[in-house]
Amino acid sequence: MLDWKLLKQEYDLLVKELLNRDIDPRERANIQRKISRYGDFLEFHDKIKALDSSINECQALLLSATSDFKELYQEEVSAIKAEKKALEATLDEILYPPDEKNSRNVILEIRAGAGGQEACLFAADLFKMYSNYALSKNWEVSIVEANNTSLGGYKDIVLYIKGRGVYSRLKYEKGVHRVQRVPTTETQGRVHTSTVTVAVLAEAEEVEVSINPQDLRIDTYRSSGAGGQHVNTTDSAIRITHLPSGLVVTCQDERSQTKNKARALKTLAARLLHAQEEKAIADLSKQRKEQIGSGDRSEKIRTYNFPQNRITDHRVEQLTLKKLDMVMQGDLDDIIEPLMQWDLEQRRAHGSIFET
Repeated sequence: MLDWKLLKQEYDLLVKELLNRDIDPRERANIQRKISRYGDFLEFHDKIKALDSSINECQALLLSATSDFKELYQEEVSAIKAEKKALEATLDEILYPPDEKNSRNVILEIRAGAGGQEACLFAADLFKMYSNYALSKNWEVSIVEANNTSLGGYKDIVLYIKGRGVYSRLKYEKGVHRVQRVPTTETQGRVHTSTVTVAVLAEAEEVEVSINPQDLRIDTYRSSGAGGQHVNTTDSAIRITHLPSGLVVTCQDERSQTKNKARALKTLAARLLHAQEEKAIADLSKQRKEQIGSGDRSEKIRTYNFPQNRITDHRVEQLTLKKLDMVMQGDLDDIIEPLMQWDLEQRRAHGSIFET
């Protein structure tokens, strides 16, 4: 826990240090940056303490207030508490910085795991669930590539989702999703268990991933699927192979070869960035085990139990909802928001920027 009294003492010491005329210019600049940062945090702390005092004063007045004034004081207490909560949330974001990739768009990959056709059908259900959730958030969704089955499922489907705060919410979806239900192909009414893997890749920025054009093999071929007369008449689909890593990306969603190539390159960059991060996480896995989205895809994160209309997330204690039907329609906030709070608690446990 952050010791504000100690922080104030360190701030006062820094101010005294700055008075020393013999300090190296570079060190002086460093001290000035620290003073500015400490000053901002202390100002936040003082504002929150002042609001606490105001709340106490109003609550004391409530005890002796006449009925005419009680409602007025209660409204004032509620308003001050709301202001305090907003300040504390802002302070948390600064003291315990969230993932710097939170504002990015994502490449979301859904792949059928164990369970054959039933896993493929559930992959299609997850695709609809995420599409509906994106729609509720005013995000844009487009299909990068898809490998569908004869029963209407997907062996795999890759989406590009663009919008405000996409990664900040969808990053908790990475991992193995387990479904328990009676498949449409089951003739004896038995419940089967199948799995689908979801990967959520933050869109890479140009400066983060360097792709040498000489490392790419780019093939064109004719699109398949919906598209009217255009399908199978032009080589608009793109397949890019990154020779050093062996990664292969395809895109046939757009009718323009140029657009498909641009989308495929974005997907490749995101996967390369993800691979770099996976390696870094593996190197530090013992220290960062508890973090959400560690990249360990063998880890079951959630169970969808259709017979009981129950969904359980295994990362947060007692996060079980009896509203699976609504979740599958895209009502995901009651699952994601507790995970966001859990994430904040983990960041607090690691200490603030002053304690690391």
